[in-house]
Amino acid sequence: MFNTGFSMQPEKLAETMEGPTVDWMRRLSFEKRAIITGSLIIEEAGHFYNRLIWMLPNGQLGYYDKRHLFAFAGEDQHYTGGNKRLIASVKGWKINLQICYDLRFPVWARQQAKEDSDKEYDVLLYVANWPEKRNHAWKTLLTARAIENQCFTIGVNRVGLDGNNIAHSGDSMVVGPLGEILYHCAYEEDVFHISLQKEEVNNTRDRFPFWKDADNFTIL
Repeated sequence: MFNTGFSMQPEKLAETMEGPTVDWMRRLSFEKRAIITGSLIIEEAGHFYNRLIWMLPNGQLGYYDKRHLFAFAGEDQHYTGGNKRLIASVKGWKINLQICYDLRFPVWARQQAKEDSDKEYDVLLYVANWPEKRNHAWKTLLTARAIENQCFTIGVNRVGLDGNNIAHSGDSMVVGPLGEILYHCAYEEDVFHISLQKEEVNNTRDRFPFWKDADNFTIL
């Protein structure tokens, strides 16, 4: 919820898909010739969603509605959960887009394809409003998701105090497919550019083909 902060007041803060924030994302994406993503509160057909927008420079977009609602804070009382994953394709890369609390549920992120050439995604991306007091879990789970799915995992988290005086340390991270930390920033805002190599994912899966031993399952 990058334009409001994490809130349990969707009636006051929600926008529609034709609202000013989505329009701003569309204009900025076009101007910068870059894909822009982030989640915000969306109202649709009488329901509220914590929705991640994936905006392309040509004005087209995809979206993902947060699956796991944070009942500890009452999110499940105000929002409707999604039931579909969004895996975006960008120049040969496949990117699995998820939100905050989804990080605690490994099945929702788990690679399902049995053949190496048919892996579902190469990058797992989380946008978050994850508090400092649980930052050890945040950092540990980001690393675990990277290792178990043999992919790059990116976690982008807020910093500073929110409206309820809850501290956020950021701890934004980029983790490699073997669990190595490629980038980590805590307690300050940052703009960081990193180049990821597709060969690193492919080589990891070829060298350590643990995916062949995985359990078969289907997400309905």
